[in-house]
Amino acid sequence: MNLKTEEINYLVDGKNYKDFIAFDAEIKGKRPAILVIPEWWGCNDYTRYRAKMLAELGYIAIAVDMYGDGKIAETPEQAQALATPFYKNPNVAKKRIEAAIEKIKSYSETDANNIAAIGYCFGGSMVLNAAKLGVTLKGVVSFHGGLAGVQAKPNTLKSKILVCHGGDDKFVSADDVKNFKQNLDEVKAEYIFKTYKGATHAFSNPDATANGKKFNMPIAYNEAADKSSWDEMKRFLKSLF
Repeated sequence: MNLKTEEINYLVDGKNYKDFIAFDAEIKGKRPAILVIPEWWGCNDYTRYRAKMLAELGYIAIAVDMYGDGKIAETPEQAQALATPFYKNPNVAKKRIEAAIEKIKSYSETDANNIAAIGYCFGGSMVLNAAKLGVTLKGVVSFHGGLAGVQAKPNTLKSKILVCHGGDDKFVSADDVKNFKQNLDEVKAEYIFKTYKGATHAFSNPDATANGKKFNMPIAYNEAADKSSWDEMKRFLKSLF
């Protein structure tokens, strides 16, 4: 394996964004591309770590700077301030994700017909919303993302969906889960919904336990749920491509 990584800067509507690309240069020819949408902290080392893991699986991955200028939140208050505009207007995230899709398509390693997206917490919400708003992605994966997003409409949703949800996630209500599933059933979406017993919000991030204690948040790392959900994602991505 010859893992290549690259920090890239590009403008969207006059604003600078700092994304991160990873791929195995030993693989010849084109391969599917995966967007990685970060937690509300921003496109940090954890997001890049996941992009590199995807590259090791044979994909080209782009960790997406949603906020611009590589902004990283240091506190939940900062993170909430940065993330709120995307929740208030899902089309802001849609446009940002579509710009990242066009950027990754410019790489000769990318199979432009096979692109998917994964997201964590905030990022999970964003990829689910993007799919429901009709962004052209083969599939999306939400890891402990919020489920109270936009409603899917018939003939708009083009993506298959995998949701990896913590059974003890205090940020997602039982009603959110029920309404989310009901909406996808109504539009006859192809989706898989996995619940990991005992897992909280942010269960896939090894830093979650420390952050939970530091900021008094009900989040913690769960190794079993992390590994199981990653394996589930690998199977899901293989089925897409």
